Amino acid sequence: MRRVITLALVAFLAAVLLYLSGFWIWSFWSGPGLFGIEALHPQGDLVAQWLRGTKAAPYSLLIWAIGVFVVLTLVQKLIDRLPDRKNADDV
Repeated sequence: MRRVITLALVAFLAAVLLYLSGFWIWSFWSGPGLFGIEALHPQGDLVAQWLRGTKAAPYSLLIWAIGVFVVLTLVQKLIDRLPDRKNADDV
């Protein structure tokens, strides 16, 4: 059961990280934003949108990649700290 929950969490996290990148190709909702939040437009690429007009804008892909690495590292450390459940067969 732990493996299923972990896989579901990682799949959801991967979808969120993909949405933040410029690689998001789907448009699941219409209108200005998700749940009425205009900052969550259907095209994704939020990192580039947040950095637009700054000196860091040309490096949005690099910043996204570093962020993904940090987030996935922290999630791995969190999952590693969860206690393993032992089966009844393990003695």
